Amino acid sequence: MSLDWIPRAPKESLLDFTTVRKDLLEKEAPPRTTYEKKPLVNPQTKETVEGLYVGYVVLDNERQGNSYDLGMLAGAACAFQLASRDPSVVAVVLTGAGDRFFCTGGNVPEYSEHMIGRPMDCQKYMQVYWDAFNAVWTSSKPFIRRVQGMSIGGGEEISGCCDLTIASDTASFGQVGPAHGSTAMGGAVQFKSVNMTIEDAVWNVVGCAEQMSAYKMLRKSYIHRVEPVLKKDGEFVRNPEVITDKWIEDGQIVYGEYKTGDELKEAKALVKTLERDTSKLDQAVDEVVWTFANLYPQQVGNSLNMIRAEKKMAWERTKAETIWWWAANAQMYGEFDMGMTGFNTAKQTGSRDADIIKLRQLLAKGRPFDAELFEEVMPKPKE
Repeated sequence: MSLDWIPRAPKESLLDFTTVRKDLLEKEAPPRTTYEKKPLVNPQTKETVEGLYVGYVVLDNERQGNSYDLGMLAGAACAFQLASRDPSVVAVVLTGAGDRFFCTGGNVPEYSEHMIGRPMDCQKYMQVYWDAFNAVWTSSKPFIRRVQGMSIGGGEEISGCCDLTIASDTASFGQVGPAHGSTAMGGAVQFKSVNMTIEDAVWNVVGCAEQMSAYKMLRKSYIHRVEPVLKKDGEFVRNPEVITDKWIEDGQIVYGEYKTGDELKEAKALVKTLERDTSKLDQAVDEVVWTFANLYPQQVGNSLNMIRAEKKMAWERTKAETIWWWAANAQMYGEFDMGMTGFNTAKQTGSRDADIIKLRQLLAKGRPFDAELFEEVMPKPKE
């Protein structure tokens, strides 16, 4: 019996499930977030697949280390949703413009000049973070972080919800929040305690002790894959600033550690002479995307969402507090004001840092956070 009598939509019928402002992705110049659908590529044959795409989301603000302002953050949330709900997109790649920076976090001038003293705006800002993460948590597509340069502070957070990280071997990873009056509560304190050991998470996120190389982060199972991007005499070479030719020295693990002293100086000088080529990095991204593209899409989506539950639970446990805490911490003359203002006025003062030891001493005497204390601990303008 024919089923033609049952009312159905046409076989090729698509609905638009997006609820985003696409104008956020149409800025002509940085600072901006861009979104582009690139054809799916077979990495073996280099042939493109008709009708299937990879969604590339690019944080584009090179002049300020690809730091994101509110418009860029909202743009990322929009791009994540567009890619997630587009049936022709098989995977999403998040990366930064240029080759020096992946992302250095939230835009300090915006934090220092606008957010300080505006708690309601701080609350709404964190809600935009929620929008970005939720677009990932509910997506059936793999989200791949392509780290081609420095990833630090909020750069680690907006991208921390991604499923896999593929990095160039000149990339580095770290946090600076507590050193600049902030807590890395936009994802780092939640996600790194899942991806890393608690000890490593404490050292990396709270201690702000070091910017770790891609090889060290691979060693610590924080990222999936590392590819060389430097060439000497036409051949790829590993980043000469990092120890990659041995695992142990004098009983200590040294693989992935940065060289020191004269060795580091020589390596830095060598890097300046080397050609930069991201083809192996891009090939690695294509290979990972192609692997997922050749799997049943519903099974990929279900599997990803079950695995993501660990990060999502860590985020859900604390996300409400992040809104209210940041609003409270953004009071005038508080730690956030000290950290962001110090960073933002470094050209005038010659220093990014307040005198934290003096701050602790004054607080130990019972002093309140006020304009007088603020002036005592902050660096002074150069004469």
